[in-house]
Amino acid sequence: MGSERRERMKALGVRLRELRAGAGLTGAVLAQRAGVGQPTVSKVETGRMVPSADVLDRLSRALGLDDATAGEVRDLLGAVEAAADSGSVPGEDASAGAVLDNAMRSARLVRSFQCVVLPAMLQSAEYARHVFASAPNSTPEAVGRAVAARVERQSVLYEPGRESVFVLTEGVLRTWPGTSLMLAQFDRLLAVESLSTVRLGVIPWRRPVPLLPRHGFTLCDQRAVVVEAFADERVTVDAAELAAYEATFGCFEQAAVFGDDVRELLLRLMDEFRGMGDTVTP
Repeated sequence: MGSERRERMKALGVRLRELRAGAGLTGAVLAQRAGVGQPTVSKVETGRMVPSADVLDRLSRALGLDDATAGEVRDLLGAVEAAADSGSVPGEDASAGAVLDNAMRSARLVRSFQCVVLPAMLQSAEYARHVFASAPNSTPEAVGRAVAARVERQSVLYEPGRESVFVLTEGVLRTWPGTSLMLAQFDRLLAVESLSTVRLGVIPWRRPVPLLPRHGFTLCDQRAVVVEAFADERVTVDAAELAAYEATFGCFEQAAVFGDDVRELLLRLMDEFRGMGDTVTP
């Protein structure tokens, strides 16, 4: 990360901290009012995290900022984004993956459908490493930073007051870069599936899909949808588009199995992977 960008991140954080202090709020109270995690407020204020536009708007409303001051902090965020290094790679806040991770972190209700790659919030560290390493021009250092950031952001799954619904096709579970990695990944899925804050559904191969999926997408509250393409992510807040994606998610959710059926499927697939040994098909 460039020094100019770090300085602008610090400037945004300092200004938000001043505004919070002026409003007489603690970080915990601000986080509660804004509907974000308290660690998010802390990291933004200390210049360790770039907030998404949605998170910044939530903070601004929670602080009761007038139009002029809200515009000022938006400009500070714009300056941070403009200072992003032209050679950035996955692992930095403005790079691939960060838009989705930050949007999910700020949402109270997350609904994600995936048909190729596991959802970001469910990836084990080694699975995430393969995801980031497959990006063009990745470096070991950048991949390491990306993995650490993704794993850290997954802590929101355990926060009370949040709900996460993940629907996958069985094909996602059979798309694999290595047996040992996938066995650990299945262990993680089984652990996450047991959380009271998470619903994990899978559309088995024996069931027809209600419509042919073309890409993955994630609904963050009823405010935005993140559409995931091969090289980047697109965020839309268009009401008609949001409604269409919500209806689509509902169709996939109805076709999925949950609970005991999912656990049975995961355990069966684990046995299949164990039977394959450590052979990786070229």
